[in-house]
Amino acid sequence: MHVFELTRTLVDIESITGNELAVGEYWASYLKPLCEQYGGTFETMEVEPNRFNLLATWGTPTVTFSTHIDTVPPFFPSREDDTYIWGRGACDTKGIQASMIKAIEALLAAGTRNLGFLLVVGEERNSAGAYHAAKNGRGSKYLINGEPTENQLALGSKGAMRIELVGRGRMSHSAYPELGESAIDKLLDVLQDIRRMPLPSDPMLGESTINIGTITGGRAPNVVPDYAKAELLIRLVDDGEGLRKTLDSVVGGRVEVAEQLRIAALRLVRLEGFATTVVKYTTDIPAFGGAWGEPLLLGPGSIHVAHTSEERVEKAQLLEAVDIYQKLAQRLLAS
Repeated sequence: MHVFELTRTLVDIESITGNELAVGEYWASYLKPLCEQYGGTFETMEVEPNRFNLLATWGTPTVTFSTHIDTVPPFFPSREDDTYIWGRGACDTKGIQASMIKAIEALLAAGTRNLGFLLVVGEERNSAGAYHAAKNGRGSKYLINGEPTENQLALGSKGAMRIELVGRGRMSHSAYPELGESAIDKLLDVLQDIRRMPLPSDPMLGESTINIGTITGGRAPNVVPDYAKAELLIRLVDDGEGLRKTLDSVVGGRVEVAEQLRIAALRLVRLEGFATTVVKYTTDIPAFGGAWGEPLLLGPGSIHVAHTSEERVEKAQLLEAVDIYQKLAQRLLAS
C-alpha cells in the first residue's frame, strides 16, 4: 500500500481519544504479517479496556519509531488533491504513522534490524499510552517520536500544565443578588488577574502562554450561580514550578485550583545534516521518561493546521519523511 493510500485509510478510521480500538485493530492486522515476513515479534499492551498500545520489533530494538494513534475531535474523513491529503489526523498523526511504517519496511527489505515501532493511545488528552509504555521498556537506545515538525528535527518543545479552576458561591434569586454569592463573578475576577500575571520566557522556546479553553457554570439567567469552572492550558518553557507558585499567589484562595497535568519543557539533540526547528507544543516524550531511549522529534506536516477544520498534510512531505526516517535510523544505528 502506497504511503498516500495508507494515510487516507488511517484518516478514515475515527480514533478520537478514548475511541482508538478500531485503528488499533487495523494496525494489528497490518503489523502481524510484517513481523512474520521479517522475523519480528508483535504485541499489544492494554492501557485500559478497549485501549491498547501496539509494539512491533525486529531484533532487539536499538531505534524505536513511535507516535500516537488518537486524534482530537471532531472526526471528518479524508480527501485529496494534487498537493495535500486532508482529514482529521492527516498530519497529527496518521500521515506520520504511514511514513514511519513505510520507512521501516524499506529498512527491513534492505536487511536492517534492531528496529521497533511503538504506537500509543491517549496523547491528545493525558499521554496515558506513553506513561504505560514507560513501565514496559525494551532497552531501546533511541526513540524517534513523530509529531508535525515539517520534517525538521526539533531542538526543543514547550511543556504543558493543565489547570482546573472551580468557583463556589451561594444561590439566590437574581432580583436579590445581595442574598447570594456569584461563583461566576469570582471566577471571572480570577481569570482576569491570571491574564495579567507575568509569564516566564526562554531564549530558545520563547514566551509561556495561557489558553482559557472552557468556562462552564450557573443554573439559569435568573439564579445567582453557586458553581463555575474554567479549564486552562499553559504552555511551559521550563518545569512550571515558578509559574505554579505565581498562579497560586494570584488566585489567593478565591477559587479552587487543581493541577490536572504537568509536562516540563524539553531540550533535544542536534544531528548534523538534518534541518532543525523549535516547536511550541507538547509531546509524549516526557511521559516516556527515557525508558525508550534518547528522544528525537520529527514528522511531516504543519502544526498550524493540526486540530483545525483545515487539517492536511503535504504529499511531498510524506514522501520526504519516508526517506528522512530511514536516514535518521541508519545514522542512529551506526552510532
